[in-house]
Amino acid sequence: MSLRSWGNYPQTQNQPLDFAQEQDQSKGQSKDPKNSLSQIIQQHQSLIPRGNGRSYGDSALAEHIIQVKPHDLFLDFDPEQGLLTVEAGVLLDDILAAMVPRGWFLSVTPGTKLITVGGAIASDVHGKNHHIAGCFSQSVSRFKLMLPSGEVVECLADGDEKSTELFKATCGGMGLTGVILDATIRLKKIHSMNIRQTTIKSPNLKETFAAFEQYKDTTYSVAWIDCLAKGDDIGRSLLMVGEFSDDKQLRYRRKKKLNIPFNFPSFALNTLTVKAFNWLYYHKVRQSVSKQTVGIDTFFYPLDGIGHWNRIYGKNGFTQYQFILPKQTSYDGLAAVLKAIADSGKGSFLAVLKLYGPANRNYLSFPMEGYSLALDFKIEKGLFALLDQLDQIVLQYGGRIYLAKDVRVSSQVFEQGYPHIDTFRALRKQYGMDEKFNSLQSRRVGI
Repeated sequence: MSLRSWGNYPQTQNQPLDFAQEQDQSKGQSKDPKNSLSQIIQQHQSLIPRGNGRSYGDSALAEHIIQVKPHDLFLDFDPEQGLLTVEAGVLLDDILAAMVPRGWFLSVTPGTKLITVGGAIASDVHGKNHHIAGCFSQSVSRFKLMLPSGEVVECLADGDEKSTELFKATCGGMGLTGVILDATIRLKKIHSMNIRQTTIKSPNLKETFAAFEQYKDTTYSVAWIDCLAKGDDIGRSLLMVGEFSDDKQLRYRRKKKLNIPFNFPSFALNTLTVKAFNWLYYHKVRQSVSKQTVGIDTFFYPLDGIGHWNRIYGKNGFTQYQFILPKQTSYDGLAAVLKAIADSGKGSFLAVLKLYGPANRNYLSFPMEGYSLALDFKIEKGLFALLDQLDQIVLQYGGRIYLAKDVRVSSQVFEQGYPHIDTFRALRKQYGMDEKFNSLQSRRVGI
């Protein structure tokens, strides 16, 4: 079977393995699905868990794919503490549909709701409020993890030594420690499904940084940035900040999607079309500061409203290049990256800048205190050479690359950005994870 990541690159041959409940014909009873999973792990190597297939790169591609998404039951909810327990295959979308009408929202959410809870933990995703609330793992109370031996361990951020060590390795560990079975996450109480959004139009990178700092106490913030602007306009952006409204409107409904029915021709996205889009998008906002009320889907998940939006990049696919820089070097580093991109002409109309708070304790979690830029590029001749050039700028300014989005970074570049990599490798070896759980990405970067 051929599977691709959401970026449609690379294409590989995989064997999907489903550990759904099996019927015991002799007794007419269902077997425990965990026993079936344990057998799968014992019988195969080169395994990797896979959720909804929305990771951009090759982190969920391997010879054998463990299908987690079918395991999508809601198990328990404590309304006093806002603690929700679900199986690892539950989508964030399912949580929102069930819990927003009851006045609860995800404490931390990425820019898509179409990922599983297991995937959110494995990538330790973050969102527009990292500077306030940190990563997804910081809303995780506990989860169960099946190790290569078949042992199931309950992992907690502050449990005993084994439990805590596995928690820190699994959150951000890209599925390389075992299979997450279920998890308990802490939800956030809300009084509306609407966001009071303020948009700040910034003419250059210096003013963009000043705006982020001005609104640093606002819960949610994100900026679209024009990565093809040059000269005095370099770094011009639209910064969107927001807070939940108190208007008591909680009638949340999933909206019908527009759909991209086929892959766009490769020439559709080029320097001229991207430059034209960026100019129009920036100038659609007339005022320097404007306010409006928008729904959570508009504010948090704009691309989820377009089915198969990845097809706009053509049949060769795309990759997202996301890096983060320490706060003290962010301005100079971002200016250098934006200049290199603008000079290359390989622009992106999806360029997202975010402010981050302090790093957590997890071994491979991406965020650190500073600024991150994420850019989507179609796969084309000369792209990887440009990204290699950007890698060197990122390293020069003390940054690192996000594994959940990556499909091409070298092991040398990766290692320089993650100081706890040897601790992670040692744990993998200790539990025999390195002999069972491996992805195309883990082999490429040597973890």
